[in-house]
Formats: sequence, structure tokens, C-alpha cells
Amino acid sequence: MKLKPIEELTFTDDFMFGRIMQNAEICQGFLERMLEIKIERIEYPELQKSISPHYQSKGIRLDVYVQDSNRVFDIEIQNSLDENLPKRTRYYQSMMDIDLLLKGKNYTELKESFVIFICKKDFFGFNLPCYSFSNTCKEKPDLFLQDEAHKIIFNASAFKQEKNVEKKSILEYINDRTSTTDFTNKLNSLVEKTKLSEIFRGDYMAWGLAEFDAERRGYKEGVAVGISQGSQQKAIEAAKKLLNFGDSIEKVAQVTELSVDEVKALAE
Repeated sequence: MKLKPIEELTFTDDFMFGRIMQNAEICQGFLERMLEIKIERIEYPELQKSISPHYQSKGIRLDVYVQDSNRVFDIEIQNSLDENLPKRTRYYQSMMDIDLLLKGKNYTELKESFVIFICKKDFFGFNLPCYSFSNTCKEKPDLFLQDEAHKIIFNASAFKQEKNVEKKSILEYINDRTSTTDFTNKLNSLVEKTKLSEIFRGDYMAWGLAEFDAERRGYKEGVAVGISQGSQQKAIEAAKKLLNFGDSIEKVAQVTELSVDEVKALAE
């Protein structure tokens, strides 16, 4: 992993995006403009919230997770196309629901939830600035399930197709850093100011080292697994040859360090 120089960071870089959205005023303004809703106030802006309901389950790390009195929002920034994006939205939404229920709530108390992906490229290829999904009846499309679960995928590259001025401005800023409204001017100023903060610079370097270490550990573990699997395969091939020569199962197991049961399976 090569750490991007701080001077080159933009709003769409993961770490910068998370830090800027910790500003409750910016986060609220962003959501209100992108979803065209009113939010009374943002509660507990959280940078890269981790949700892992069980130690054996696959956890997730959300870029930005915030809530108001009756809604929860997960906002993800996506700089490249991800072929698994649809199933990621499904999994993220389910984990958010589980996280709420683990806090002692009944399913009837589940808040309205929004999983929002801000993409710089068009995942679906229809040149739409926004793709909104809610559960409807296949046989009667105008019948909504009303489970209050929303998945919204923005495509910044199609900002010219957006009719809403404020939303268009944000998508344009995400696409090419062009600022055309008071809000995006304020957003850009905060990004530039943040890059000069010594606290931010220290946090960014620490985060980069942690990500590098995690990547290196994953690489080493992958190499170890590969070596182990390669050794196992060589042992199996050697056992087959020894069995063909007529050696006993016990002798083959001793020579190849395979278990007796493994050699018996090969003999059969």
C-alpha cells in the first residue's frame, strides 16, 4: 500500500471523507441536499464504525454512520467500480439492523435506514446521477413493502443530468473538484484547512501505518497458506507413488507425514 501524500488528498479519499463528515453541520447539510430531506439534527457522527455482532461473523467497517431521531444513515465513498456493490448494500443494511437490535430494541423499533454509496463512476451504465432502490411488489410495482429500508447509489460522473442545483453541485465537486455553490465552497475550504492540521496529519500517518501493517500481515498469511497447501499437495503426490510401489499404509504415512486415515483414503 502506497500512502497518498497529504497535499494530494481530496474529499473523496476515504480518510479525508470520514474526517470531514465528522463535522455535524457539514454531514447534515450533505445528507439534506443529497436526499432532499430535512434533518432536525445529526447525532453521534462516527468515523468508520465497525459492526461485528458475533466474533465468528464477517464484520463491516462503515465509512460514515450517523443518525437522527428516527433514521440511520450509512454513507460510503466509492472511487472505483465494485462488481459486488449490490450485495454489499444488502449486507450493510442487514448488519445495521442487527446492530440496532443488539442494543435491546424490538424489531418494531427499527429505524428507517439509508445505505448510501457515493460513486465516481456509473455502476449500472444508464448515465443517471442517482439510482434509488426500495422494496416493491413484483406483481404490483406501485405496492411498496414499507420496510423503510432504502439503498441509494449516486453516480457523480452524470452530474450534468441532475436537475436539483444543490445536489448537482455536490456531484460535480465529487467528480472533478469544481465548486459552484456556497455549500461546496465551504466543503472545499474545510478540506484544505484539514490538510494543514497537525492533528489530522498525525492521525493520517498513523492510519496509513496501521493499514500497511494489516496489508503486510494479510500477505504473509496468504504466502504461509500457499506454502502449506503446496507442501500438502506434494505429500499427497508422494504418497500416491509409494502406494503404487506397494508400500504399506503405515509406512507411507510415516514417510509423508500424512495421517493414516488420509493415506487410507488415497489407497481406496
